[in-house]
Amino acid sequence: MMNKRLYFLSGLPRAGNTLLGSILNQNPLISATANSVVNEMCRDLMKLKDSDVFKNYPDHQSFDNVIKSVFNLYYKDWKKPIIVDRAPWGAPNNLRFLKEYFPELNIKIVVLVRDVLEVLSSFIRWSEKEPTAYVNRFGAKNVEEKCDMLMNTEGLIVRELIAIKHLIDHQPKELYHIIEYNDLVDDTENTINNIYSFLNITPFKHNFKKLQQFEVNGMAYDDEKAVGKNLHTIKTDGIKKTKVDVKKVLPESVINKYGNLNVWIKQ
Repeated sequence: MMNKRLYFLSGLPRAGNTLLGSILNQNPLISATANSVVNEMCRDLMKLKDSDVFKNYPDHQSFDNVIKSVFNLYYKDWKKPIIVDRAPWGAPNNLRFLKEYFPELNIKIVVLVRDVLEVLSSFIRWSEKEPTAYVNRFGAKNVEEKCDMLMNTEGLIVRELIAIKHLIDHQPKELYHIIEYNDLVDDTENTINNIYSFLNITPFKHNFKKLQQFEVNGMAYDDEKAVGKNLHTIKTDGIKKTKVDVKKVLPESVINKYGNLNVWIKQ
């Protein structure tokens, strides 16, 4: 049994995840996480059930005791009573895992979406300004090759798209709440209030004009060592969208290839 209230955030990258986390973390009751390692821990643990060592001595009860303790142990020393864990929890295997091992959870997933071409444009513009950006590390010769790298099947964009599509196509609407990036930026207060309503959390008066860089449980992102400087840096003097003409950033080949992947549009 979880000793904290646990909710989930499944958002496309460059769709306002860090901004939303920074806002929610103003609330003294909420810890919205960075990209969560808990999801990866659970996935790696589950892989052990396919190992010869486990199959040779399949002690499911003892193994499952470890699995069921992951959230409690990981968040044991986090002070706030409400955790919003960010990962592609809506993906079929991840959601199946939650339902099987944590049947007591009232699963609720906040889903951040943004036009896929805008997501790619944001990555490309960042990579052009920042030499340390991980997008520049794989020998891509041009923008199209960079976008193809970003859209690889193991990458976060595709994994999140799969998660979003699975939620829309196969799960009840009570389980997920979709937020458009433009609404988060242009109608922030109502958007945040709708999140509180969806999660059944008492509303909190947030400061939308003066923000802090993302930090949770006393830690901040270390972008420079991992993915490249400033990937998770947000504007702190108010909430506003940087207008980008994707046609000036992306070649027509990329627009034609990835322009129809906004799987939530039919909502």
